[in-house]
Amino acid sequence: MTVPSSPQGLRQRKIADDGSEDSGTRFKDVACVQSSKAHRQAHEEVVWGQTPDGEVFKVPTTHDVLTGLFHPRHPKSHLDILNLSLLGLQLILFYVLPRPTAKIFFLFYFVFWRAAYDAGLGWVLTKQSKRKWMVREIQRLGWLDEKRNPAARNWIRAQLQGKMGKDYSFDELPLEYNTWLLFRQLVDVILLNDFLAYCMFAFTCFRVPEGLSFPVHAMRWIGGVALVVFNLWVKTEAHNVVKDYGWYWGDVFFQRGALVFDGVFELAPHPMYSVGYAGYYGLSLMVGSYPVLYVSLAAHAAQFAFLVLFENPHIERMYGKRKPIALRQPVSASETKKVKKVKVNGSSQFRSSVQDNVDQLSTPAATEGETATDTETETECEGKASGTLRSQPILLESTVSQHDLHHKYFRRDVVLLHNIDLLRSSDAMLVLLLVYVVLGSCLPVLSYHATLALYFTHACAWCMFHTFGLGLLLRAQSESKYLVRHFLKHYHYPTNDHGDGAVQEAFTNWKALYNISLCMTYTSLASLAWKSYTMPLAWFEGDALLCHTLGVLLIALHGWAAIESFEVLGVFGWFYGDFFMEDFPAHLEYTGIFRYLNNPELMSGASFLGFALISGSKLVGMLAVIRFVSHWWFLRTVENPHMRKLYGDSLRKDAGFVKVIKNVASKNARLLESRAGRHAPEIRRVAKEVKGTFDKVFEETADVVEEFLAKSKPRISEVMQETKVLLQQSRERLVITRVARDLSSFDTTKYKISIVPSQSGDRRFHIGEPIKVNWQAPARHSRRDWIGIYKVGANKSTLVTKISSVGLWVPVHGEEWDQDAPVNETSRLTTLGKEPELGVVSFEGSALPWTIGQYEVRYHHDGKYNVLSLDGPCEVYVSKPASLDLTSIRECLAYIVPLCLDSDPDLIPLSCGGTQEPADTDSTVTRDMDDFSFWSEQQAKRICSVIKQAFGVEYAPDVVMADANLTTLANRILVSKQLLVL
Repeated sequence: MTVPSSPQGLRQRKIADDGSEDSGTRFKDVACVQSSKAHRQAHEEVVWGQTPDGEVFKVPTTHDVLTGLFHPRHPKSHLDILNLSLLGLQLILFYVLPRPTAKIFFLFYFVFWRAAYDAGLGWVLTKQSKRKWMVREIQRLGWLDEKRNPAARNWIRAQLQGKMGKDYSFDELPLEYNTWLLFRQLVDVILLNDFLAYCMFAFTCFRVPEGLSFPVHAMRWIGGVALVVFNLWVKTEAHNVVKDYGWYWGDVFFQRGALVFDGVFELAPHPMYSVGYAGYYGLSLMVGSYPVLYVSLAAHAAQFAFLVLFENPHIERMYGKRKPIALRQPVSASETKKVKKVKVNGSSQFRSSVQDNVDQLSTPAATEGETATDTETETECEGKASGTLRSQPILLESTVSQHDLHHKYFRRDVVLLHNIDLLRSSDAMLVLLLVYVVLGSCLPVLSYHATLALYFTHACAWCMFHTFGLGLLLRAQSESKYLVRHFLKHYHYPTNDHGDGAVQEAFTNWKALYNISLCMTYTSLASLAWKSYTMPLAWFEGDALLCHTLGVLLIALHGWAAIESFEVLGVFGWFYGDFFMEDFPAHLEYTGIFRYLNNPELMSGASFLGFALISGSKLVGMLAVIRFVSHWWFLRTVENPHMRKLYGDSLRKDAGFVKVIKNVASKNARLLESRAGRHAPEIRRVAKEVKGTFDKVFEETADVVEEFLAKSKPRISEVMQETKVLLQQSRERLVITRVARDLSSFDTTKYKISIVPSQSGDRRFHIGEPIKVNWQAPARHSRRDWIGIYKVGANKSTLVTKISSVGLWVPVHGEEWDQDAPVNETSRLTTLGKEPELGVVSFEGSALPWTIGQYEVRYHHDGKYNVLSLDGPCEVYVSKPASLDLTSIRECLAYIVPLCLDSDPDLIPLSCGGTQEPADTDSTVTRDMDDFSFWSEQQAKRICSVIKQAFGVEYAPDVVMADANLTTLANRILVSKQLLVL
């Protein structure tokens, strides 16, 4: 059952709040209430309908299905006889077939009718709702055309006239209404057979559950009967409210008014599909069968699928009003909880806002309007809205919009796992916690060695992540400000913070991630050591006590070095603040432990060695080696290059400890040479060879690692880029190239297309600018021909297109297509005579390419991929600002943004030619001239894509929608460009 309404002029209705869940409460008749009551008492009422073409007609009286089908005095159509025969056949089979056979038969028989209802009717009604498919098919087949198919017309006329009353005239009523009446009879066949097949299946499954007491059986039957009676009451009341017009989805065919949704429609959302199926569960209780219960659940779920996939989209298409996204509407004082001071007649008063009223959010006690009468006829009236006193909204002292308030308090907040960002520390901790809980609960009982292997893998993973994972992240931040770019792209910040918000948030989340990783690295190390530790039986035998003593000393050495390093570095150096904050005063101080060592953090490996000595585990020792190697890589490829870039020549080469060791070594070498005598040259040679060997090994190792990283980085980038390209190409090439076999009957030389020059007179089109194409086709050509636009070189063949258009196409005859599918399965040819047909198509909106480059257009045959003509190339470009200043960027955006918004005057800024809503003109607060809004997030994605191509700055759609202002967005781009300068 759908939500009916009427066209303008047939009735007045009040649209309820969009947040209501019940589609039936969206449209309430307000103006006709009192006048309808008076007319009912005076005379028989008249209902008027209107077709999509605007034809107004008098709606005849209809009868309900049960009366028309089972009342002996009502004439029966052929479809009624078919319906009664099918119903009777079910009853006969129920009594004839054995119970096991009947159970299986009626199960599949019910599945058939349920599929015919939810899938079959849903598919047919969807096509009728979108493209008036049923009406067009009857027109095409000529079933109601006296000249083309008189036999079918006379048969249909006889079927319909016998079912209707005296006020029905087949010849005078429009095609849409007669199609609906014919559709009604098909629906009656499906609905009644669906209901009876379910009942027969339930009765074949009847049993008396064992082990239950008499009171339980009594409650089972009482509850079942109550649910069945409640089901019948809901259906009856719903039909009394919506009548046949709503029951049979009449608004899919024509519009008719004076339906008011009260009564049972205030009981629950979508009562026909929700509580209206309570009888299924009541019958399941009575027959005491689990199969009936599960079949009932499946059938009810199928009905909800019908609601979600057909009815709700149809309601949105018919009655939904699009609301712009990011529309700034001032918040009035009556909508906020804050108390504001206002002046009335020169005196100061305090006026508090209205608190949250639960009643305003719930269904009202009585729906405005009245219930429809027992017959289908009702009086249509326009009615005049009575004058009501409405106070002007009291605006806050500092006017702010709900849009701005939303983005002030909400910034891609995580809802369950939606909006997860692993570079945001809170999200990373959430994912980490979930992973530990899930993996911990999934682990089986492990052996001792398997447990050790698990703990080693865990500790090694954290060690590698802490050095390599965070190291790569830091290096990306040093080279391209990766983290700051990430937060600038995905999160909205106030325009007056000059980019400080992104830097602060990037650094704050980095600190949290670094601290988590640091804690988990040493916690996992200690856990591995504890699991592999065995208490010595004899402390004073062997090296047990020595290993424990040295291990404790090494751990203490690491602790002392960490404390000393923190005292010198402070929080800024501890968290690598110089990778993020350029305005923070950073200078080198070789004090404390740094007086002796350049990199005292190498001492962190001492704790790994200490735990290895204490535990006596080779796994912990292997982990210590991994720690030393990975930290050496971190120093060489991450920290040292950044320090050289930041501090240059002020970096010292050798620390105090290294200098002392070198001086002592030099003195001992000279002393050894003086005492060696004639053996001194040989000793020097050996020393140089040994030193050279160590240097060579070190340099070769470093070269190998550097070479591997140098080669792997572009290779990894290349693999990632190739993967991205392959994914894009796979989407484009994921198409079955359908080729026509009847080209021999068409003169392909008479197909021509040409790109219409742009406003500048050439074939250069600004991104978002419509591209028009002239086409010419012979007199007999397929009406399913289409034209696509592709990048030059994407298709190697000029005869057949091998890749998908990815939505970048337009039909030659738009009426022959239902979105991406042809309306008719069979090809239709034009019959315009001998002269060729000419036309113009325009690529606009989502059919345009939103990436700069060279493109060509291709004319395709009959909905397939045979190329009959092509033209190109044409260039799609984007304008860039002449200079990097706020005025130039804003002027560039003032041209780009309207194109991305399809030049819709309701969306584009007033400064670019947009229109002001009447509600805005009446408001005491004028809309900002640079504000713009969106119909969908897709338009925001276009703006993000064009900004990236024009300015080299990447933003998420949420950021652009949060700004929704030319000047604000221009300022954001300017700050981003200045902030991201390397």
